[in-house]
Amino acid sequence: MADDEQFPSNNPAWRPATALVHGGVTRSDWGETSEALHLTQGFVYKSAEQAEARFKQEDPGFQYTRFGNPTISMFEDRLKIFEGAEECRATATGMAAVTASMLSYMRTGDHVVAARALFGSCRYIVETLCPRFGIEATLVDGKDLDAWRAAVRPNTKMFFFETPSNPALELVDIAAVCKIARDNGILTIVDNVFATPMLQRPLALGADIVVYSTTKHIDGQGRCLGGAVLGKSEFITKYVQEWVRQTGPSMSPFNAWVMLKGLETLPIRVKAQCETSAKIADLLAGLKGVTRVIYPGRADHPQAALAAKQMPGGGQMIAFEVEGGKQGAFRCLNALRLIRLSNNLGDAKSLVTHPATTTHFKLTPEQRSELGISDGMIRLSIGLEAVEDLADDLTNAVKRVTG
Repeated sequence: MADDEQFPSNNPAWRPATALVHGGVTRSDWGETSEALHLTQGFVYKSAEQAEARFKQEDPGFQYTRFGNPTISMFEDRLKIFEGAEECRATATGMAAVTASMLSYMRTGDHVVAARALFGSCRYIVETLCPRFGIEATLVDGKDLDAWRAAVRPNTKMFFFETPSNPALELVDIAAVCKIARDNGILTIVDNVFATPMLQRPLALGADIVVYSTTKHIDGQGRCLGGAVLGKSEFITKYVQEWVRQTGPSMSPFNAWVMLKGLETLPIRVKAQCETSAKIADLLAGLKGVTRVIYPGRADHPQAALAAKQMPGGGQMIAFEVEGGKQGAFRCLNALRLIRLSNNLGDAKSLVTHPATTTHFKLTPEQRSELGISDGMIRLSIGLEAVEDLADDLTNAVKRVTG
């Protein structure tokens, strides 16, 4: 019996944890246990006729790593199996995934509607880059379903939003917004980075495309950059694949290999991080000097009911505000001794940042206020440390806010 028959790379009956270990595996003739790292730029052909057939898509196989690579394909296959997507295309970064999913499809004269609560670079794509190519853009309050309906125009081609949002953890009702889009013949892209595929399945809720910065929780250990676009085969092959092939934002084979190993431990990491996050959010809520805690798993989150409906856990991200505005936040950040100051997230190490002066500093004060990003807000990404040590570090740091 051939190895691929005895040990299939996809079984619909597999649970998520199993699919994230075994999904999409292809082995070389050497029969390696770990996924093979094909660190190569190009591939050789048996004949000129075969090379011609490859470029005509008449002969299966690889041509050039910018177009495809066995290691990258394993990563794509594993992620699409887990996500429940027909197809996946890996990219060099998360922002490359966002750009490819939007600009590969839209053209001059089209219109995109996006939630205003977006990561700074995503707002740049919508507000600055799209208009340069003659694509009109409208930002709306993502929580307001009537705002989505009112923004629809005859030339609207895409809806785009992230949920929970960065950094204020604002939620968008995925199913409801996708229905509005579907009723109007519009495609919906959901950035699912904060929730991860462990806590939220946008495709199952009606989204057409889901994008990830795999740099975050999918790698999970702060090592490599990467991104992914998932959706129906027609969209990925006709638009995204051609965009990546011709413009070049491809993931490297080494990064894909690292991401494969990250997927194996994703369920364990996310479960542990969610459990710790819930405890830390409750701790912060009781500390003097903390004026507000935003965590989707808490009953006092403004959209707690929606969070419970579309996410089986509160997630690994917490936003909290301290007294004293920017000065108070800086005193708190500078007093931390375990939690590291970094604008990254989703790491095994707990990381913290001040959005108003880092990830969202290019927004005007009015725009930050509109998004609920105060000068006293701190974004916290929970890692895998002992909850007691994180609690001690935060408790001591918050004391510096008022002291």
